[in-house]
Amino acid sequence: MHRYDNPVISGFHPDPSVCRVGDDYYLVCSSFEYFPGLPLFHSKDLVHWEQIGNVLDRPGQLPLPLPGAKASGGLYAPTIRHHDGRYWVITTNVDGGGTFVVSAELPEGPWSDPVWIDLSGIDPDLAWEEDGTCWCAFSGPEGGINMARIDPAEGEVLEGPFGTWSGSGLKYPEAPHLYRIGDWWYLLIAEGGTERGHSVSIARSRSPRGPWAGAPANPLLSHSGTARSIQNTGHADLVQAPDGSWWMVLLGVRPRGFTPDVHVLGRETFLTPVEWGEDGWPVVAPVPESHAAPGGARHLLPAPPARDDFEGSALAPHWISPFARPEGSWSLTEHPGRLVLNATGPTLDSPGYTFVGRRQQHHDCRVTAVIDPGTGRGGLCVRLDEAHHYEVEAGDGEVGVVARIGPLRQTVARRPVPAGPLTLTVTIRTSGLVPASPALTDGGTTGPDTIAFWLGDPVAPQARPLAELDGRYLSTEVACGFTGRVIGMYATEGAVAFDWFEYTPARASSV
Repeated sequence: MHRYDNPVISGFHPDPSVCRVGDDYYLVCSSFEYFPGLPLFHSKDLVHWEQIGNVLDRPGQLPLPLPGAKASGGLYAPTIRHHDGRYWVITTNVDGGGTFVVSAELPEGPWSDPVWIDLSGIDPDLAWEEDGTCWCAFSGPEGGINMARIDPAEGEVLEGPFGTWSGSGLKYPEAPHLYRIGDWWYLLIAEGGTERGHSVSIARSRSPRGPWAGAPANPLLSHSGTARSIQNTGHADLVQAPDGSWWMVLLGVRPRGFTPDVHVLGRETFLTPVEWGEDGWPVVAPVPESHAAPGGARHLLPAPPARDDFEGSALAPHWISPFARPEGSWSLTEHPGRLVLNATGPTLDSPGYTFVGRRQQHHDCRVTAVIDPGTGRGGLCVRLDEAHHYEVEAGDGEVGVVARIGPLRQTVARRPVPAGPLTLTVTIRTSGLVPASPALTDGGTTGPDTIAFWLGDPVAPQARPLAELDGRYLSTEVACGFTGRVIGMYATEGAVAFDWFEYTPARASSV
């Protein structure tokens, strides 16, 4: 019997929502301040996912930069559903505009322009009755779950909103999903906050209008207070496989390091089986690190390419940029076979700079790029937000390593280099960590990983890093927020050309 490992989509892919159409599954995640927005995945077995695009992939769908966007702002918690031959995604731009719906005939798109709906809240959901009545459950601004009857095609609110259920008593009831299963309507929610207390609860009613009764065993799922390696489990969605089995996709994190543990990859997408009890309530086991695959099937899908030589006419869908990717800030045609970044801001410390990156998806990995700064300035950056990032930068005849941690910014290493193309490398490893505080006399370590910056090939004889930095300062627990690390290329002065970029998962001993 084939097994799968969790997470099924690693790295910063939170708030998953899934739907099945025939033998195909489609899943979307939150993207917050990054563009393109709302990554879209396809799978045949709920285990092997391929990113086939982004729901919001053109400037005309949203004003860019995202209105008033800030780190961990932007696009929150989408829901994807299929109804009446059409795919629907509903989400919220918390920095401007509010809740909107987009739709498409094919999941690959093109997706429509937004249809805005006058609902104040976050985490909207879509569910249809047999007669076509459409309901939107969402987390209201005053707390608790609200319900409204809507016309998603026209953006009209036809009834409500009105309060429904406020969960089992834990804080922040949110992330509602409404389902008709048998003779019952079920309302699945998250509560407890998206940190260690995150959990999944459920209620049911004979009607979407209620009244709602919570399950006696709520919360259905929580890893709070356990020693499990997967934590913060919540924000779930249910789906039934063709063989009749039920599954739950949800977010979680994999914390590392010395107490209190920190997570650096962001909230990831996990999969766990669901059984139904004789009393009609779902039963969810703790999220496994490994489990029997749905149906025992194994449908291998291609992983994002480890190396990009920038020979295509468009960037692959896994490349993202904070806030915007303005026309003219990048080019694949100015020098064919190279990605040219044109600086739009002088620093990575405030919005408006040119950056193209991809999510860090493995705790141990290596990123290498060949850069020709010309008369400009740019390099490789490991980013969490504007106040928490490390970079190795080339320009003005030298390479330097810069650390921005909260209000502090410091150049920690410099080395002169000749003009012309350079190879820059970032390695991230969970062994051989930066030494701990002297107070930790038992030999413990502080951070979840060490981030090292190199000029050239780190495995070359006599190779020494330019600098090694503690990874805990680029963690959610230090920086706060909802996102995870993104590693990529940037320009802060002039035009900077990148010949290729390679992201390689690695064992700790090999990086």
